[in-house]
Amino acid sequence: MKSDRPFSIQARLKSFVYAFEGVIFFIRFETQATMHLIAIVAVLGAGYWFKICSMEWIAVVFAIGIVISAEMLNTAIEKLTDMVSPQINEQAKIVKDLAAGAVLIASLTAFIIGLIIFLPKIW
Repeated sequence: MKSDRPFSIQARLKSFVYAFEGVIFFIRFETQATMHLIAIVAVLGAGYWFKICSMEWIAVVFAIGIVISAEMLNTAIEKLTDMVSPQINEQAKIVKDLAAGAVLIASLTAFIIGLIIFLPKIW
């Protein structure tokens, strides 16, 4: 689908501003963001301490990005669901549970990646 609007650098820059506002909102107002940031600092510190190789850094950074992205999408889905269905609703619960499940899968995957990278270095 082609847009009728011409390309605009200003519009592209605005979209980055909106995206960064979303990241700032997530960090400031979502408690799980604090837990994730603490885990990120610990993992990055461990990576530095154990001098992991480039491929291991790629896996770690990718895992971090996937978990944070999943958590932010989960937060967006929860907020949207609460907005469109403020009353208790079984379908809304299913939507929220599915989004939370995606975060769980991403987090477990990141955990397994961490085990694969760091366990041999610890032992």
